[in-house]
Amino acid sequence: MSVIVSPSLLAADFMNLGKDVEMVNRSKADWIHLDIMDGVFVPNISYGLPVVSQIKKIARKPLDVHLMIVQPERYVEAFHKAGADILTVHLEASTHLHRTLQQIKALGMKAGVALNPHTPVSLLEDIIQDIDVVLIMSVNPGFGGQSFIEHSLEKVKNTESFLSDTCAVAGDVDKTDERRTGGNVSWVLYLMLVVLGIVSIGLIVKR
Repeated sequence: MSVIVSPSLLAADFMNLGKDVEMVNRSKADWIHLDIMDGVFVPNISYGLPVVSQIKKIARKPLDVHLMIVQPERYVEAFHKAGADILTVHLEASTHLHRTLQQIKALGMKAGVALNPHTPVSLLEDIIQDIDVVLIMSVNPGFGGQSFIEHSLEKVKNTESFLSDTCAVAGDVDKTDERRTGGNVSWVLYLMLVVLGIVSIGLIVKR
């Protein structure tokens, strides 16, 4: 069984960000997840390119960058230069998604697509061959600490039927949610990020 763990730094102590990055470096996590919010696509603003580039200087794990921004294609090259290893954009924010994915992959990064809770996974059918990572949002993007949206489990099952690489669920999940997935997914992981003060990435599924 192969597991990829990518804890988010959204709830890190930004007065001591380097300390929290080093803590993840020492952990068994595989990637470091960075949530980028612009205050337009989502109502909140998090951090941007200068913070990502500083994290890259001390990170010993690949940077898993999730762009919750409008017109993400405008910033693909900039986030590559800042140190992103995996770059995920929202289907809802990408008018020319295929072009954006090709742009990401041409720079040597893994290309991810995120789906908001209302977006059906069927919309990925004609593009799935170009996707390395699918991120299923089990909360509405923009804020941490929200309640897990139950229907997300069905979306994971639907995604697994044609997914060729990795599907992750962003949001809060517990053991009860884990049991309800039954045998229809290849594996399930729930992770409590007590060290960062939150319950984060709830579920990662891989075929």
